[in-house]
Amino acid sequence: MEDEFNRCFVIIIFFYSLSNGFKFLFLRMLKKIGLLIVLCTLSQVVYSQATKPNFVVRYFNKFIDDSTDKSKIQTLVYPTVGYAPETKWEFGASTVVVGYAKKDTNNRLSEINGFTFLTSEKQYGGVIEHALYSNKNTWFLLGKLKIQSFPLSYHGIGANTPKEKIAVVDAFSFNWKERFLRNVWRDFYIGLELDFQRMSRVNFQPYTNEESLLKPNGYKGFNNFGLGLGLLYDNRHNVLNERHGFFAETAILVYSKDLGSITNFSSILTDFRYFHPIGKRNVLAIQSVGQFTLGEAPFNQYALMGGEMMMRGYYLGRFRDKNYISFQTEYRMLPLPFAKKFGLAVFASSGIIYNKVANLNSQYIKYAGGAGVHYLLFPKKDVWTRIDFALNNEGGSGLYLYIGCAF
Repeated sequence: MEDEFNRCFVIIIFFYSLSNGFKFLFLRMLKKIGLLIVLCTLSQVVYSQATKPNFVVRYFNKFIDDSTDKSKIQTLVYPTVGYAPETKWEFGASTVVVGYAKKDTNNRLSEINGFTFLTSEKQYGGVIEHALYSNKNTWFLLGKLKIQSFPLSYHGIGANTPKEKIAVVDAFSFNWKERFLRNVWRDFYIGLELDFQRMSRVNFQPYTNEESLLKPNGYKGFNNFGLGLGLLYDNRHNVLNERHGFFAETAILVYSKDLGSITNFSSILTDFRYFHPIGKRNVLAIQSVGQFTLGEAPFNQYALMGGEMMMRGYYLGRFRDKNYISFQTEYRMLPLPFAKKFGLAVFASSGIIYNKVANLNSQYIKYAGGAGVHYLLFPKKDVWTRIDFALNNEGGSGLYLYIGCAF
C-alpha cells in the first residue's frame, strides 16, 4: 500500500511540474488538486494492469525504490509546461544532478540544478545553479548562470510602492555570478567573487502616464561587471537538506566603469544559516540575509525582495531598493513518523527594504509564511523535493515546486 501511495505521489509531482509556469493562485491550485486525484487514480489502474512496466513507470520506480549506490551520481530530468498572462504557453525541461567528488561520501554533496523554457510569445530562458565541492572539500564553487528574454513587473523603488505594477520591462538579460572559494582552515573558505549582468533590447512599457513616471537608472539597458572578495564558513554536508550545521558568508563586490560598468557602485552581501536537529527527524532552520548598496546601481541590481528561497509569497522584485534585511525560520519534519518518504515544513519570514538608515520604519516591514509538503527523492543522499505554498501580508500568494530545501 505504501509503495502504491509513493507511486501516486511521484506521478502527482510529475503532472504538477507540468503546471510550473503558473504564478500561482490558490484557487487555481484547488482546481489542479482535483485533476491530480483523477490522474493518480488512473495511473494506479494502468500500473496494476501492466504486465511489463513501460519506460515512464520504470523511471518513476527508480526514485520510489532507490537501490542506487550512495556514492554514484544521480540525475533526474522532467518536462514542464505552464501558462501565465505575460508569457502565454510555456514549455521547458528541468534537471538535477547530485553526487560526491571522487565518489567519496566523506566529501560534501555537490549539486547542479538546471531549467530551460520557451513560450508561445517567443520568450525564452535558462538557469543553471551549482554548489560543487572538490575532493576533500578543498575548493567550493558556488554560482548561477541565467539567460532570459522575459517580461519583468516593475512596481517602483522603495518600501511603499503600489501593489499594482506601474510598468513592464521586456528585455534580454544575461547574469552570471560565481564564487571561487578555497578552504584555508577547518571550515573557513576565502576567494574571488565575480558578477556580470547585462540587460539589453529593453522595452520599458509604463502602465501609467509616461510623462509622470520617474524612470529608474538603467531603464535603457546596462552592462555591469563586479569583482570582489568573499569570506565563508561552511560545515554543511548536504547543501540540499542540511540537518546540523552552520553557514556564514560575507562578500563585497565592486562595480566600476574601469571594468566596463555603466556606473560606479559597491554591494555588500551577508548570509547566515543555522540548522539545529530536534530529535532524529526534525530540524529547525534559521536564516538571515542582508544586501547593502553603496552608490547608484541600476534598478535591477538593487536588492530585490521575494522569490522561491527567501520571503516566499512575494514575487521577486515586488519591492526593491538600495538595502535589504530579511529573516526566516523553518521547521522541517523529515520524514513524518508514519510515512518514511513524506515530510512537512512550516515557515515564516519578515523583511524590510530601505534607502538609508534614517528611513527605516517598522511600518514597512513585510511578512510572509506558509507550509510545504516534501517527498524523499534520493533516499540514500537525503535529498527531498518540495511543494511550498506561501501567503504575504498584502494578500498575495505563491506556490513553488523545487528540488532541495529552500535554504
